[in-house]
Amino acid sequence: MDSVIRGIVIYLFLLVVVRLSGRRTLAEMTAFDFVIILIVAETTQQALLGDDFSLTNAFLLILTLFVTDIAFSYFKQWSPRSAELMDGVPTVLISLGNVDEEALTRARVSLEDVLEAAREQHGLERLDQIKFAVLEVGGNISIIPAEAK
Repeated sequence: MDSVIRGIVIYLFLLVVVRLSGRRTLAEMTAFDFVIILIVAETTQQALLGDDFSLTNAFLLILTLFVTDIAFSYFKQWSPRSAELMDGVPTVLISLGNVDEEALTRARVSLEDVLEAAREQHGLERLDQIKFAVLEVGGNISIIPAEAK
């Protein structure tokens, strides 16, 4: 039973930490981010298994993590507010050509990130060519081009 409780606690802790780290963290991975993930994975493994390295304990932990994840998916379907809290909501960064500096700062996204997405998705070169830019829940930036003048 100790393994099940540990698994749920670690799952919840990692969920909160990843959620607080921001959406852009998940969308773009640098070498630093990769090293952090490796360290977190090793630390998590030690916290989950403790002194019991048996296959039975490993299987129990894997099952616990998957069941917890499935339970949360059902809970998010049942309660849209909880889904917003756990996953977040899209953030409008540019609306009708107006840059929302506060939203950029809150999301830790630079204007260069938005312009890069505009170039990649639509070949847009200038800010005035962007009608809307939205930071999606998954961390990607969606661009809606302005009408050609």
